Amino acid sequence: MPTLFLIRHGENDYLKKNILPGRIPGVHLNDEGRQQAEALAAALKALPIAAIYSSPLERAIETASPLAQAKGLEIQIEPGLSDTDVGEWAGGSWKALEQSQAWKAIQQTPSQFRFPGGESFAENQERAVAVLERITAAHRKNEMVAVVFHADPIKLAVAHYLGLPLDNFQRLTARTASVTILKIDGANAKLLGLNLIPPFSFPD
Repeated sequence: MPTLFLIRHGENDYLKKNILPGRIPGVHLNDEGRQQAEALAAALKALPIAAIYSSPLERAIETASPLAQAKGLEIQIEPGLSDTDVGEWAGGSWKALEQSQAWKAIQQTPSQFRFPGGESFAENQERAVAVLERITAAHRKNEMVAVVFHADPIKLAVAHYLGLPLDNFQRLTARTASVTILKIDGANAKLLGLNLIPPFSFPD
């Protein structure tokens, strides 16, 4: 089965301003984010990447675009790779949200939390893993596949494949424009790299 390069999108002004974007349309990479996307393409272009998948949100597509151009590949859009549906919290200030009673649940018992008007972390995890399973099934052993999406879905997927309880997924990190590498082999999975930032060297 293939090796998946799970890539978080680059920097954008919502993150800079500590605003939760969720699935708000029109959130584009800023100058820093575009530079990060170019650095990712430069770091990954020598690898034999067979396919590139992306969340439908602009910040993910824009992160995937330089790599797709470098590799001569089309970006395959997967709606199931979209960011967490945070419902009524979309566009809210992180500082204000951190003062809410719900914040403690998000950090300590996320398995029991549902965003008001949105989805639960369990649903988010199930959705992300289902897409990665489809992608894995569509590719041959030893192929490399890039998947560009969002921090929480990446962390939730990694937690699933490593057998971590959902309540522990917040212990993982996925910085902007980072690469997390999973080798999927049937029911088994190996974490080959976590939260890697260019320039980097990949493990064998």
